[in-house]
Amino acid sequence: MSEHEHEHDEDGYTGAATLVVDDTELEVEVELRGHFQPIDGYYHWYGRIRQSERLSGLAGGRKRKVEIRTPHGTAAGEISDPDPWDRYRIMGTSTPPFAVPTSLEELEELPG
Repeated sequence: MSEHEHEHDEDGYTGAATLVVDDTELEVEVELRGHFQPIDGYYHWYGRIRQSERLSGLAGGRKRKVEIRTPHGTAAGEISDPDPWDRYRIMGTSTPPFAVPTSLEELEELPG
């Protein structure tokens, strides 16, 4: 596999997002990636949320169902236990909160 082919194995988004925990909206920074899993037929997306004292206070180090909004979309997901740097992992299945190329033309237009 060439380096160029590997660049587009995963889709993603890095930037500002709104995370909804219970009924509380938090402005956060995220790095998200995803891929289609042919074994189960679903798109799986995942990533990390930059350390946030407000999120730590609301989540208390536990798994929580959340909603995440980016300029490209909204999705339901789940946050899990934070890492040693207090960054929560977030994951979801199906439509991600970011744009995913749906054609070869769109894939070729991606930066990189």
